Amino acid sequence: MSEGWNDALRMRPGSPPTSGKQKRMAEDGKDDSVATDDDSDLTAADGSLNNTMVEEGSTLLRRMEICVAEAEKRSGKNAVSMQETFTVYLIETRPMDAVAEGRNPAPDSLWRRYSEFELLRNYLIVTYPYIVVPPLPEKRAEFVWHKLSADNMDPDFVERRRVGLENFLLRVASHPVLSNDKILYHFLTEEHGWKEVVYETGFQAKADSRLRALSATFRVRNPDKVADRLYGVYKVHGNYGRVFSEWSAIEKEMGDGLQSAGHHMDAYAASIDDILEEEEHYADQLKEYLSYAEALRAVCRKHELAQFELEMASQDLISKKQQREELATGIVRTFSFKGMTNKLFGQEAPEQREAKLKLLEELITEGEETVKEKTVECEEHVERAWVDMQRFKEQKDKDLREALINYAVMQISMCKKGIQVWSNAKECFLKM
Repeated sequence: MSEGWNDALRMRPGSPPTSGKQKRMAEDGKDDSVATDDDSDLTAADGSLNNTMVEEGSTLLRRMEICVAEAEKRSGKNAVSMQETFTVYLIETRPMDAVAEGRNPAPDSLWRRYSEFELLRNYLIVTYPYIVVPPLPEKRAEFVWHKLSADNMDPDFVERRRVGLENFLLRVASHPVLSNDKILYHFLTEEHGWKEVVYETGFQAKADSRLRALSATFRVRNPDKVADRLYGVYKVHGNYGRVFSEWSAIEKEMGDGLQSAGHHMDAYAASIDDILEEEEHYADQLKEYLSYAEALRAVCRKHELAQFELEMASQDLISKKQQREELATGIVRTFSFKGMTNKLFGQEAPEQREAKLKLLEELITEGEETVKEKTVECEEHVERAWVDMQRFKEQKDKDLREALINYAVMQISMCKKGIQVWSNAKECFLKM
């Protein structure tokens, strides 16, 4: 278990595992105790669900260490009683105050499947439509170079997904709004019964079918095969090494020099595996922000949907007011079947007209309230979404700048190594 904690402490979202500050996300301030169910009187950020634990601004990551320590393959029966093999992930949590006091208690732990992470994220997307919810790592291996397996059960892929799931939890737990959601706390601390708590919120009913229909996953259709080309270049050096070694066997005077040059080429060719594994780490970070693009689009689509509902409510209100005017004056301004029947069979009785006018007045009052509600909903969504997008932009700029700088440094180091190999080979040739 300790290895998982050490990995978590070395790794930070959006950057290579070189920093030990991930658990605090560079946040300062006093530790707060973890809230309990007694806080249920507080309302959610969207005012619809009682799911906020503590005041906004005090993130869960300042009160709790979170780690996805390991993955385990299991077998069992699915919903249709068929045998299946799946992977579960061990989540470990530990209160931050115990760590600050120098104590080192055993972490609380529970197992979760990938589908449960998906359920948590879907809940967050629906409950907080104005927030750019962090993405999950890919469920199936995509865009991998040919040395890596695309098998979902491959140990290397499972390990990369474990790191990605931990990164997801750390991003959510450091978010000023999402981190204080009680469902998230249940997910991290309650092994059984948390799904029932999620479904009791009624979040599925809020997921508009039109919005779901638009949620097509963004995919790159023709990914660049830079890794494959780079792999090929390095393996050419392996061929050089083999040729030089075989050549040295038939040469007497040049044999030592050729053999030494061959060793340098072999060493250079063998280094590509480690280099591409490191490049895969940077590729995972870029894939994360590729997935973030879909999260941004979801926030924009929710605004478009709210704007559409506002326009429909406004049009319906205008139509009701026009009907009231026509009924009150007896003058039909637009062609309608109702106008034709009035001309053919005469006007309605006064009692009928009064009853219809009264009903229209009630509908107009309801329509005006609906328009006001939809207007406020649109304005609040824009205001909250703008705040979160600004937060996301700062995070994105920082993460990508750090990742790309580290990638450039790695490339420079790789090129220097190539220059050194050919310089050594040149010296071997000059000695012949």
